[in-house]
Amino acid sequence: MSKFRGAAAIVGIGQTPYYKRATSPEPEVKLALRAITAAADDAGIDVRDINGFVSYASERSDPAKLMPALGTREVKFASLVWFHGGGLPATLNIATAAIMAGQADVVAVYRSMAESSSQRLRVIVAQNDTSSQYLVNGLDSPAQILALRAQRMMEFHGVPQSALYATVQASYYHAKNNPRAYGRNTEMSAEIYNNARMISEPYRLFDCSRENDAAGCVLVVSAERAKDLKQKPAYILSAPMGTMEGGGALEENWRPYYATAGQTELAERMWRESGYGPKDVDVAQIYMNMNSMGIGAMLDHGFFAMEDAGAFCTFDNLTAPSGKLPINTSGGDLGEGFIHGFGLVPEAVRQVRGTSPNQVPGAKLSLVTGGPGDLMSSTALLGSEETL
Repeated sequence: MSKFRGAAAIVGIGQTPYYKRATSPEPEVKLALRAITAAADDAGIDVRDINGFVSYASERSDPAKLMPALGTREVKFASLVWFHGGGLPATLNIATAAIMAGQADVVAVYRSMAESSSQRLRVIVAQNDTSSQYLVNGLDSPAQILALRAQRMMEFHGVPQSALYATVQASYYHAKNNPRAYGRNTEMSAEIYNNARMISEPYRLFDCSRENDAAGCVLVVSAERAKDLKQKPAYILSAPMGTMEGGGALEENWRPYYATAGQTELAERMWRESGYGPKDVDVAQIYMNMNSMGIGAMLDHGFFAMEDAGAFCTFDNLTAPSGKLPINTSGGDLGEGFIHGFGLVPEAVRQVRGTSPNQVPGAKLSLVTGGPGDLMSSTALLGSEETL
């Protein structure tokens, strides 16, 4: 275990509604402002007292744009995690480090996306953000690239299609109970799933995450300060980031984790730093840009072995309140909405607070995984006061 363990806590959460991609009535920066203000209100903190800002991926709502509207008194710390969805839990690492070092007191960790402002998907489609090795082989989207890894998982390692369907079924089941979920009214059945259009074999439509306009924010403060605020704190027990030897920008030469998420070493670090293991986790928010990659993340975290994936990944095991490992209890990236996975963090906090729309009774340890298969990634374990 490390000094990092429980040194900081999430005390405020804020989210805007999810809009269909490119339909937000407000620009990206205004969505960010709404989410940050909502998080401050939730925590009972004056929004002007936020003096640290952390985001990841291609965030464009930088602190300089946010300060005038927020009335920020002083920015003492600001940081952006370089990598993409893999950087999601890493933001909690950086926020905690800033607080431990005395460089910030209240850190807003946030992500905002609006296609009309950032044109994120246009950049991807225009091939400005895809490595040349992929492009010359006709691969110009994440779905195509990750479909190759899904095929390896299914054809070589024997993970059945039923495991992928179970993640979809669980996500939309949870979304139905979440008034914020963009997919809450989507009916899901084996027939609907199997008849959906093919995106990139083996992925059909519902195997892929949504792409939404929205923003989210969580506020991080020291554990000491968290005791005096109005919400039950979710303590950050560990949030490692990085990659192992042989990782990095090697594209399809990544071994030995080509078929999973490349998070095995990260998970091992997290278990060591937190003092817990996979059997202790009550609920997990698993990043699923594509659902096979989420299964890969669960494999890397030790929840089951490759040969047991089909038996473990069932609707009953993946759903609240009583599954072996309830996942994505807000609907997650598949059913709730997708802004580079950020909605997973507020839901992990709600589970610790006991306020999730699909609450796991007595949840004390709540996992959040970052974007799987990214060049670098991260993972985080949140806990209640009893877990310290």
